[in-house]
Amino acid sequence: MSRFERAIIIGGGISGKLAARVVSDFFKEVMIIERDYEPQGPIPRKGAPQGEHLHALLQAGEHGLEALFPGITKKFHSSGAVKINSTQDLAWFHHGVWKLRFNGGSTTTLQTRPHLEWHIDQYIKAIPNVTFLYNHTVQNYVYNEVKNQITGVDVIDSSGGEKNLTANLVIDASGVNSLSSSWLNKRGVSIPEQKVKIGLSYISKSFYLPENDERDWKIKIVYPNPPHEKIGGTISKVEGNRYIVTLNGYHNEVNEKDVVKNNNDFMELTKKLPKLDIYRELKDAVPLSSTSIYRVPHIVWRRFDKVKSLPDGLLLIGDTVCRIDPVFGQGMSIAVLEALKLKELLQNESHELQKVTTHFHKQEAKIIAPIWNMVITEDFRYPETIGKKPAGLSIQQWYAKKIFLLSSENQEIYNSFIKVMNLVRPMTILMSPRIIKQVLKKTLSK
Repeated sequence: MSRFERAIIIGGGISGKLAARVVSDFFKEVMIIERDYEPQGPIPRKGAPQGEHLHALLQAGEHGLEALFPGITKKFHSSGAVKINSTQDLAWFHHGVWKLRFNGGSTTTLQTRPHLEWHIDQYIKAIPNVTFLYNHTVQNYVYNEVKNQITGVDVIDSSGGEKNLTANLVIDASGVNSLSSSWLNKRGVSIPEQKVKIGLSYISKSFYLPENDERDWKIKIVYPNPPHEKIGGTISKVEGNRYIVTLNGYHNEVNEKDVVKNNNDFMELTKKLPKLDIYRELKDAVPLSSTSIYRVPHIVWRRFDKVKSLPDGLLLIGDTVCRIDPVFGQGMSIAVLEALKLKELLQNESHELQKVTTHFHKQEAKIIAPIWNMVITEDFRYPETIGKKPAGLSIQQWYAKKIFLLSSENQEIYNSFIKVMNLVRPMTILMSPRIIKQVLKKTLSK
């Protein structure tokens, strides 16, 4: 039996859909307010400009998504998504070495973001108490100042029509440029945040690759070796027998205007990668799309968990809270883990939504913290990176580098590293006495 009347979710992206799936079990009505038009298929949408670029759903994200939407993984595969062995079908050049290739027993799915999001969309639309309000934008919150409580939203449609919608809970899943931050700041509510400038550019293009019997991978990553190398790239097979190539350059290393002019300029950029593997694959490839660019000038983690006067009835999730470096492919999986935590709290907490939201923001921070630290440890390998450095940065970077290099020769260490990267095990497994001994042995042997 539903405990509450209505939940409103701002933003119909992946985080918003995941939140809708969770709260639909606890509210009589769930309404998703989306600025975009209703999608007519698995195609990129205006509200997700990053949608044309390579995305990854890590193992923790895939397992969590399956728990929320039973059978969805099978539907991914039956409609063309590529199932791979996580360590055998991945060729990864990382910090100057190729990682081991072996059958580690775990699998991953390769697909485009529109393909993944479309399937989630179909599940959501089959839930009877969830509705979408497309082509609508949230203009303001309805706020009870005496109670310090959000009680709804004011929305406007594409023709200028306005309406007021009430809710027991408003979930902001609208992304990094959300209404919540500006609304709270205007009311004098300070939001502590961690912000790191990385000057990242994403450049992507889809191709058809001729068959090649010697191609023994499904995804190949050529990662730069900081601080001197700033451009990396990935080529990945996806649904439709296509390959997406995404090149990424840190600290404005890429001249974006030149790259989008024609296919030759894109090809020239692949020559600047630490290895020529992607360039060689594309020499006889057929371009299937124009070149898309997406910029991430900085990453940010807004610490809503530390805001003491956060209004009741407001919950923040996904990129609204933390936009992380997308090169590491952890954003969607973080959103899944957050949704699972919200479900757990709604199941276990009392009937008081205030307790649910307060505890959620604290638990959300615990999900983000180790991932944020892991990512910025790598981002700060570039001296141009600007932001607050974590404590013990040089030691963390030294140790991580040893793990990276040992992953090219030690199967146990690489397997542990893959589990950490896929968010299925904590980083502490890389600091077991057995692995520390291997790191020290490697260090002393030189």
